Amino acid sequence: MALFITEDCINCDACISECPNNAIYEPDQEWSYSDETSLSGTVTMPNGAEVDADEEKEPISDEFYFIVPDKCTECKGFHDKPQCASVCPVDACLIDPEHEETEAQLLEKKEWLHGA
Repeated sequence: MALFITEDCINCDACISECPNNAIYEPDQEWSYSDETSLSGTVTMPNGAEVDADEEKEPISDEFYFIVPDKCTECKGFHDKPQCASVCPVDACLIDPEHEETEAQLLEKKEWLHGA
């Protein structure tokens, strides 16, 4: 499952540098799939949809830090547990029940983001 950041977030910035997928953004920040990944141009997502990896997307939150679900892999392939949740001083990084994924799907997403 991807993680999400709750409204309890105090915008401390601890989580951003811990994310190996650059899936965490500041409030009101535009984002793209290509941000610090190997993606560029038109790409096919693991779910089969085609997207422009370089296109700037609208922020998911304008109040607190947010995690892009399509870029979150729960740190699979990098760490034993999600690093954002490990460093969050207010426990605002939680499993997102709306984005359930198996470990195999998370590892496939990691490969999609960063190449083999």
